[in-house]
Amino acid sequence: MAAGLTPAFARAAASELSRHAEAARAVLLNAPISEHTLQAFEQDTERHAALLAREAGDTPGIEPLLLATVPVSTFSGTRALSAATGFFFERDGRLHLVTSRHVLLDEPSGHRPDRVEIELHADADNLRTTIVLSLLLYRDGLPQWREVHDAIGLIDVAALPLEAGLVPADAPVSVFSPASLEDAGGTPTVGSALRIVGFPLGFYDTVHRLPVVRQAAVASSWPLPFQGRACFLTDGRTHRGMSGAPVVLARDGDPRALRLLGIHSSRMDMATREDGRDESLGLNATWYASELMRLTGPAATPARSG
Repeated sequence: MAAGLTPAFARAAASELSRHAEAARAVLLNAPISEHTLQAFEQDTERHAALLAREAGDTPGIEPLLLATVPVSTFSGTRALSAATGFFFERDGRLHLVTSRHVLLDEPSGHRPDRVEIELHADADNLRTTIVLSLLLYRDGLPQWREVHDAIGLIDVAALPLEAGLVPADAPVSVFSPASLEDAGGTPTVGSALRIVGFPLGFYDTVHRLPVVRQAAVASSWPLPFQGRACFLTDGRTHRGMSGAPVVLARDGDPRALRLLGIHSSRMDMATREDGRDESLGLNATWYASELMRLTGPAATPARSG
């Protein structure tokens, strides 16, 4: 039914379908008809809504934000090492997996995986069906991810370019883009509400394979670089496994319009804090998402470290 429709038209048609279906439902519920007829009406309405949602690039009932975020597992050969979070960023037709740089290589701790696995949904009509993609981090001994420095040093963000066609064209995934970085609804200020989407301690909806969302707030002056680094602070509860999570400005409206502000890196604390006497600061380092423009630009080159 919906083949060939533009996404905008499909969304408008879906809105009209919902409005007319509600009116028809009110009439049918007060009409002398059988339960079978009502059930057939609901099934037909759901089928048409699903077709329109697919044309619009949406998965019914699922915010695109959740479909842009994937679990990242690191490996050395066949040995599992760690779990983290990543998301998709597309620029000029090239898709990238974005995560924290320390997920791919962390020299101080000796963390040196040679590949990562990500899990994607395979069927928009059945979120229980997934596929796993294995991504090599090195070719001929050279790291394949991109990394950049700020005024002080290496930032904790990496972008791994994905080969064209690696992600199936019909996979129900959402992607961020340069447009996601634009100010489409106000400038963040201290205290602005944020959402951090990821897999804390590996916890998520294991049935539908979807991440969970933490609430946070901007905790340092925007857009100043905190302590001279290309990052800002967030005040929110986070855990291991959320490194690389997208941090978006929370506001009402179309979830596709959510502004990507940063990439969650790690919790911050004071070396002088005394266990048992002082609570954790509860603050997190988040790298500015604008750094993605340097990481994915045409002049970007693979990392030289490793």
